[in-house]
Formats: sequence, C-alpha cells, structure tokens
Amino acid sequence: MLLSVNVFVSLDGIMQGPGNPDEDRSGGFDRGGWLVPHASAHTNEVVEGWFREAEAFLFGRTSYGLLGGYWPKVTAPDNLIAAKLNTLPKYVVSRTLTDEEAEWSPTTVLRTGIVDDVRRLKGLPGRELQVHGSWELVQELHRAGLIDLYRLLQYPVVVGTGKRLFPEGTTPATFDTSGDARVLPGGVVSLTLTPTSRGVIPAGAYSVESGHSTPVLD
Repeated sequence: MLLSVNVFVSLDGIMQGPGNPDEDRSGGFDRGGWLVPHASAHTNEVVEGWFREAEAFLFGRTSYGLLGGYWPKVTAPDNLIAAKLNTLPKYVVSRTLTDEEAEWSPTTVLRTGIVDDVRRLKGLPGRELQVHGSWELVQELHRAGLIDLYRLLQYPVVVGTGKRLFPEGTTPATFDTSGDARVLPGGVVSLTLTPTSRGVIPAGAYSVESGHSTPVLD
C-alpha cells in the first residue's frame, strides 16, 4: 500500500484544531475551528476523493481519540467518510492505549518499532494506508522517508500559532507537484505532492546574461 498523509492546513502551515475550538488545545492553542467557515460542497468532494482510495488508516493517539469520538456517531448510510472510517482496519500508534480502550473496531494498537511496523503495513496488498491529522506521527514518518504522498487542502486563513505540518527543523525535502493542484471556489487550494528527494534541496541563482535575467541551477 502507498502511505498517504491527508491534512488540512492554513496559509502558514498550521494543522492544529481545524474543525472545532476544543479539538486540540494542547500548548494553549485557542484558535481551533478555523476551517469550518470555509468548508463547502467543493472541499467535501475533495475529501471524499481521498477516502475512496483508503484501504486502512494509521493514526496517532490523539487523532484516533478525536476521530473515534465523532465518526461512529455518523450513521447515515450515504456518508462515504464515516463508512470508510468505521469499517476499514485502523492502526493506532500508542504506548499507553490498551486493547480494551481501542474500541473503535477494527483497531490494532502499535506500541513499539513504529517505523518497522509501518514498513510492514505498506507491504500489505491494497491501495492506500492513510494518515489523517496525527501531527507527531507525521513528523516521524517524514523523518523516516516513509510517506509516498501528501494531500493538502490549504485554507485562506493565517492562524498565527500552533502545530505546523513542517515545523522548524523538519528534514528538507522537495516534491513533484504534477498531481492534482487546483483552486476551489472560495479560495481553498487542493494539492497532491509526491516526495522526490530528502535531506537536500536543489538550488540555483539568477544571473544576468546578455541583458537578460536567467535562472542558473547548481
């Protein structure tokens, strides 16, 4: 399976608490719910497209608890997102969650050797193992070079503080942007990014040649 990260981000890269003021107040964050005024049928269509590719889900402990506290209550048979989340295999990374507490069935708790576990899961048949939210887990997977695909919905909001998708000190990377990239009605940007390199960023400079400004790659 491909490992995909599917997240909502602000213009300044914040992914914390997009859907509710009380979703994630860790670190004193008090700006949650910033996504909701910009949600639309167009953004929902994009997100449903993400979930159509899912064969299994991988979560950090916090996101597992948040999503598991909400989506089992959505029982409408025509809700694709709920149907996927509530029926497909789920894997949650946690050293403290017990099997009894992992009641959002079917769930498997991954407690040690997370990188090796994720490599094993990626080797299973199917389309995608999807990560949604799960900030700390995304950082670990990015450092390990395990993420095959990033899907972002970037909202026209500057949050100003909070957990960033790529925080200070993130492993440098470059991406192929030839996948889906479009501006939705209302200004939300949908992006699909495929990592092409890690640890190094190709660089260059502009020089003047025969009176013309010309980019020169290193």
